[in-house]
Amino acid sequence: MPFEFNKLNHRWNADPNDPYPSAQISGADVTVKFLLNIFLYPIFQEGETGSIIFKNCSKYRLGETNDEGWYLGQCRFSKLLPEWGEFYELSGDKHLLDAPNDWQEIAQAPEAQRHYLFYFRDETFECVADRWEFEESADNGLLKVKT
Repeated sequence: MPFEFNKLNHRWNADPNDPYPSAQISGADVTVKFLLNIFLYPIFQEGETGSIIFKNCSKYRLGETNDEGWYLGQCRFSKLLPEWGEFYELSGDKHLLDAPNDWQEIAQAPEAQRHYLFYFRDETFECVADRWEFEESADNGLLKVKT
């Protein structure tokens, strides 16, 4: 089965220099929080954060793959993925998708779950979950973006 990469972040992205991603678990949900890119998206303010909640997540990882390794071809998706620094839903060879050995297991994975990947500057976030959504709060710039 060929790989498919569906880019999910339109009109927003993580800070390209220092996004400071962090992951928090709440039950079976995982929230990834990061600084937003104010350079390409001036609708956001300096220091403003974005949060993506992955619902019913079975496993996740926040790994060390960085942009230098990706450009040097040291990442398992270096020759396949269209762009570095983006948020994707992946589908394809399950063995390649599950290749990293630093997964944090949360729950038993149903077959129908989706595989998500976000390449930050110095880290990679991946998870297997039912779906994702932006966290909504009154002061979050993501509410200003019409998708």
